[in-house]
Amino acid sequence: MAAGTEGLDPRLAAAYSAAASQAYAEGVSLSITSGYRTPAEQESLWEDGINTYGSPEAARRWVLPPGESTHVTGQAIDVGPQEGAAWLEDRGNHWGLCRMYDNEWWHFELATVPDGSCPARLPDASMR
Repeated sequence: MAAGTEGLDPRLAAAYSAAASQAYAEGVSLSITSGYRTPAEQESLWEDGINTYGSPEAARRWVLPPGESTHVTGQAIDVGPQEGAAWLEDRGNHWGLCRMYDNEWWHFELATVPDGSCPARLPDASMR
């Protein structure tokens, strides 16, 4: 498995590992910048978001509380650099990986629909 996949849902870990291998073969840099998070880690990010954005409502555009975050369940990854994320956005549906939010170029989940395409992105996490 690729680096950063510890704690992820095994299907997501396998899908990302296959995609990362292909990216590497094509000379594209792609890595997980954030994957599985403990509830305590997510709570810390949530509290930081409230402090940064001024309210829970504003913070929800960028970070969700532990009980709602797909990172806590091992079902989401954040990737970088931006060039790698763009490659994954273009090619990720081959492995079931989809960018989920308009405002987060780095956030991906296993989310293809039966025809193999990605669902329409949401404006931000608050729309989940």
